[in-house]
Amino acid sequence: MVAVIKTGHSIHRIVNYNENKISDGVAECIGEGNYPMDINKMGLAMRLSRLVNQAALNENVTRKSVHISLNFDPSEKDLDNDRLMAIANEYMERIGFGEQPYLVYRHHDAGHPHIHIVSIKVRDNGRRIDMQNIGRNQSEAARKVIEQQFGLVAAEAHKRPLGYVLKPVDASRITYGKAATKRAVTNVLEAVVGHYKYTSLAELNAVLGQYNVLADRGSENSRIYKGHGLVYRVVDNEGKPIGVPIKASDFYSTPTLAVLEKRFPSNEVARTPHKARIKNAVDHALLGGVSLTLDQLAGTLEKEGISMVIRQNALGLVYGITYVDHTTKCVFNGSALGKAYSAKAVLQRCNPKAVPVENKADMATEQRISGAITAPAPNSHGPRTTAAPPTPESTGTLEQAVASIMGTENTFDHVPAAFRRKKKKKKRKGN
Repeated sequence: MVAVIKTGHSIHRIVNYNENKISDGVAECIGEGNYPMDINKMGLAMRLSRLVNQAALNENVTRKSVHISLNFDPSEKDLDNDRLMAIANEYMERIGFGEQPYLVYRHHDAGHPHIHIVSIKVRDNGRRIDMQNIGRNQSEAARKVIEQQFGLVAAEAHKRPLGYVLKPVDASRITYGKAATKRAVTNVLEAVVGHYKYTSLAELNAVLGQYNVLADRGSENSRIYKGHGLVYRVVDNEGKPIGVPIKASDFYSTPTLAVLEKRFPSNEVARTPHKARIKNAVDHALLGGVSLTLDQLAGTLEKEGISMVIRQNALGLVYGITYVDHTTKCVFNGSALGKAYSAKAVLQRCNPKAVPVENKADMATEQRISGAITAPAPNSHGPRTTAAPPTPESTGTLEQAVASIMGTENTFDHVPAAFRRKKKKKKRKGN
């Protein structure tokens, strides 16, 4: 058994989420705790008012609602409602909610049996229930006792041996028309949004796209974009949207753009220590300068639990790469890892022989300029001589070459006597 505990601001939203599941025919309310009458004799208004009225006793508590899901092994499909209700009552008692009002819903929209429990964290005397580390302490202890008491499959039985690479989240790929669209999108969002570390909408879509889901803001001139809105769409295998979009606010977890953007800064900090794993995987795959195609590189990384999402334009040219690490649940755009992991650099590293050497001519020119250029020394006795033109075989330095070009080219040993005599000064006659 695996228990997941969440708190929230709105009690109405949690109750309506489960009641809507009943309306869709995929859930049922199987029981209650600390209500004045049996669940079958109460309508929705009475179920909700019992929780809301008690929560109102303490206005200082902002996150008053408690939403718990108890998930069982797929092999335990024979659990009936009475047995599930007994498990719920025992669990609530052991985590300190035995005297709180709560509703228990059984859902049938997943591949494993599970129940949802809705309660509040305000006691009947107005005091707040401390839930600090309740999942790690009280809930974990309760889980172990209940597994033995009811003969359930232990959560530890699902732990993998060391070295096992985690697979992508267990959310079924959506094919439009085969399942209720909202329900299928909800399953994907619950598996991705709160668990993966992304710092932009594009990085989130790199994960969602693997399950045929797209978070879409629309065009820059659209009403949704200008209103800072967000919708979720089902897309086909080519990434083209199909069907009717669903507003982010319509989902129970409210994965709106404002909520997602609040996650970006904390995700940036949380994912930083995991950069080295992806970089090492890419470097190891390209070790030795072996030529690979992008598809071959992607296949190698997939064995390490890393998906490489390649972005191409209409002409098929690659302009971006995003890495999705399903082991650490971190998402990185290529440039965020460094220049060596961007799309252009990876293409060059995959097939270095096919990359043109752009600076070859410049290197040759530099060699000609800085190479050995010398001229023979001028003859001190004889006719005028001219420095020989520089050749590749010459040796010397650039300074010598400049001096030989700019220096005096002619010398003379004999100077006529007439030019060597000093001019006599004329004497001034006195008056």
